[in-house]
Amino acid sequence: MKNFADLGLEPKVLQAITELGFEEATPIQAQSIPIAMSGRDMIGQAQTGTGKTAAFGIPLINKISKDTDKIVALVMTPTRELAIQVAEEIGKLTRFKGIGSLPIYGGQDIGRQIRALKKKPQIIIGTPGRLLDHINRKTIRLDDVETVILDEADEMLDMGFMEDIQSILKLVPDERQTMLFSATMPPNIQKLAQQFLKNPEHVSVVPKQVSAPLIDQAYIEVPERQKFEALCRLIDMESPELAIVFGRTKRRVDELSEALQKRGYSADGLHGDLSQNQRDTVMRKFRDGSIDVLVATDVAARGLDVSGVTHVVNFDLPQDPESYVHRIGRTGRAGKEGTAWSFVTPREIDHLHLIERVTRHRITRKPLPTLAEAIEGKQRIIAERLLETIESGELNEYKGLAIQLLEQYDSVQLLSGAMKMLTGEKRDSEIQLTPEDPIRVKRRYNNGKPDLRNGRKPSGNYGGFRGGNSGGGGRGGYNRDRDNNGGRGGYNRSNSSGGGRSDSSYRDSGDRKPRTNSGEGRRPSKRDDSYNS
Repeated sequence: MKNFADLGLEPKVLQAITELGFEEATPIQAQSIPIAMSGRDMIGQAQTGTGKTAAFGIPLINKISKDTDKIVALVMTPTRELAIQVAEEIGKLTRFKGIGSLPIYGGQDIGRQIRALKKKPQIIIGTPGRLLDHINRKTIRLDDVETVILDEADEMLDMGFMEDIQSILKLVPDERQTMLFSATMPPNIQKLAQQFLKNPEHVSVVPKQVSAPLIDQAYIEVPERQKFEALCRLIDMESPELAIVFGRTKRRVDELSEALQKRGYSADGLHGDLSQNQRDTVMRKFRDGSIDVLVATDVAARGLDVSGVTHVVNFDLPQDPESYVHRIGRTGRAGKEGTAWSFVTPREIDHLHLIERVTRHRITRKPLPTLAEAIEGKQRIIAERLLETIESGELNEYKGLAIQLLEQYDSVQLLSGAMKMLTGEKRDSEIQLTPEDPIRVKRRYNNGKPDLRNGRKPSGNYGGFRGGNSGGGGRGGYNRDRDNNGGRGGYNRSNSSGGGRSDSSYRDSGDRKPRTNSGEGRRPSKRDDSYNS
């Protein structure tokens, strides 16, 4: 493992890395940074959560002069969430060097972006659809771009952005450095690399296991109508620092987050019907710990990278195994341990076994937590907090009243009352969630692999999972984006039965274009703000 100090970085970049608390480079960083600093083109194969943003961000910042007032670097990402995250990380790395960066994505007021562009940022991080809008408006010019980075390239192509990416890359000078990062290397990625990269170096950091060893995986067999009580007990018993609870539909997320709030938990929901401002507010509260339980749909959580998530709970099993890997990978990141729980109804046991076969990982069965275990869990956390408070000192102003109380009451009784108050009163409000239909095993799977006997290949790459510690992936699958308000979908990629738009449209919220039969994106005949909002 290499130290950042040994990579030949300039002092201001190294200072930012040190202040962020990083000393040793991750495998993808150790291999990528020297290549990137040499100016050569590169293909990096790595999942989300392996440190690839810093792998391209550090050498990028290292070589840019703060005196330039032109756009010299372009980073393309598939979703606005990822664009924001990459921009935040690059912002932290540039804090001492003073280089400007700007995220550009659909869903945000274009006028605001145009005003920000007038401040002359050197690095643009954007989604393809909105980038093309600015290029067509001539508010972004690529004539001086020296470095292009394609982040999560397979996800971008899977979302139909091949045509847009090609259009953008053709506008960048030929004399440039191009780096492509992708979790998988399907033929369309190889075709893109051949077209736009010059003798690229290959770097591959792919976990050998489909499911990350640092994630403790377990399931509880529980009837549909008892799931909510099981969740409350589980949260009390486990006392997660930050938890993500996955629901199958937007309706489920709304009902579940509201029910948790009624019971006194600090929770909020995230799905594709939220506006960008609502989404940003929820994510800000989750990141700063104002809420400790985030209830989300698969698609809304795509690209979510929040450090410190200790628990993932599959309140509803996902539709396909690849999504399971993607979900549980939200925890157990950056070498830390994580815990993933799944609620399985009796009729879904076969589907759970399918997930085990495809992920090649045995998921441990555990009993439903008892009420006593839940109460004990809450008390244990309160006791730990009390001890931390005592050890921190600064208690003098409280000692006077404490002495008076101890003269009147028994010490055990006093402490018991304090713990009861601190654990909070359990609000036993009656909760009724709309039941979800159980997921059945799809017959197209044969021994954990897609069954192609009917001649149709399912979307998604089950042979080369994007799993591992990142869980990054979840590309395709049968009706995987079933983020709707009810109804059982068939095998559509984005079934929107039951009213409301499918949440798969969230993935770039205005940047994703309708698919043509070829799978490549097709832009509307007239671009306007409504298309990108």
